[in-house]
Amino acid sequence: MEAFIYVEMIISIISVAVVIYGVIIALIALLKTEFLRFKNKYSILRVRVIRADLGTYLLLSLELLIAADVIKTILEPGIEELIVLGGIVLLRTILSFFLNKEILEIDKERIEHPEAFTEF
Repeated sequence: MEAFIYVEMIISIISVAVVIYGVIIALIALLKTEFLRFKNKYSILRVRVIRADLGTYLLLSLELLIAADVIKTILEPGIEELIVLGGIVLLRTILSFFLNKEILEIDKERIEHPEAFTEF
């Protein structure tokens, strides 16, 4: 049983690492995009893509947190753990719905305005 506690902790740490990695990638992309502003090649569409990419990392992190919380709920079954798990699943579902909607819109804009995405 103690091994599962370590597994849960490792998965939670990986989840945090995924968020940090996603934020770093998004910040680098944002800096590149803002640099293009000085070259008069700025496009707000790029910022939307960065947001969607960051959202993807956040969703992956939430998936990992769900896995960690499932393990925790199995080890320590209780109403509080079930409520936390349900909240995370609900949050992930809502984020996934809106992120998928935004990604589809961005893909449509990429087709309609390919020139805005040429310098990624």
